[in-house]
Amino acid sequence: MTDFTGKVALVTGGTRGIGFGIAQEIVARGGSVCVTARKPDELEQAVKTLDPDDAGRAISARGSADDEEHQDAAISQTIETLGRLDFLVNNAAVNPYYGPTIDADLGAVRKIIEVNVVSVLSWTQKAWRAWLRENGGAVVNIASVGGLRAGGPLGSYGMSKSALIYLTKQLSREMAPQVRVNAIAPAVVKTYFARALYEGNEEAVANSYAMKRLGTPEDTAKLTTFLLSDDASWITGETVVIDGGGGIG
Repeated sequence: MTDFTGKVALVTGGTRGIGFGIAQEIVARGGSVCVTARKPDELEQAVKTLDPDDAGRAISARGSADDEEHQDAAISQTIETLGRLDFLVNNAAVNPYYGPTIDADLGAVRKIIEVNVVSVLSWTQKAWRAWLRENGGAVVNIASVGGLRAGGPLGSYGMSKSALIYLTKQLSREMAPQVRVNAIAPAVVKTYFARALYEGNEEAVANSYAMKRLGTPEDTAKLTTFLLSDDASWITGETVVIDGGGGIG
């Protein structure tokens, strides 16, 4: 395990699922973390779990991922309270529509693009200006295999993740050599967010993967922290698929 002692991360959407798993992995490796989310009770519980001894290893910032005032406040709070900002993990995402893209409500599509793509750019711009440009670091964006494979009832979500994959590559060129920017593209990970893809049918979904199981937050956390670490110091602009050998995604 790469030692993250002295390193600080900001993880958006970090109170449950993939985001919380990443925050846990960073803290387990000695780092400190700021997690963001909208619900105060989830934030409070996440911080208690991440930092049970109240040692200043975890803080939280409440707000909507696409709210620029929240973004500014979270980044400022992270630097002021934890002293630095080495890593940004853009994990927050929404998917208010499930069904054929041809029938999608355009308001829902706009919300998906705003949160899953535009806000990622905004978070990254602000982290760059506040710390990363002068001090270096790494960014990991949480994409999806849905951004690489068409079909299924998550077309609008997949469209946003396809844009995020492109944005990852574009920013990796613009932010080099100070900052590396990569993404991961998970298939179905067993989280509350993805429950519509496996609830009531978990065995069949799991059997569609070569590894015969769904992904876990721990799986994605270990890959993410590798990409954040110096062990990945010559990797940038990449989107790493993590899908148990292939499946329905």
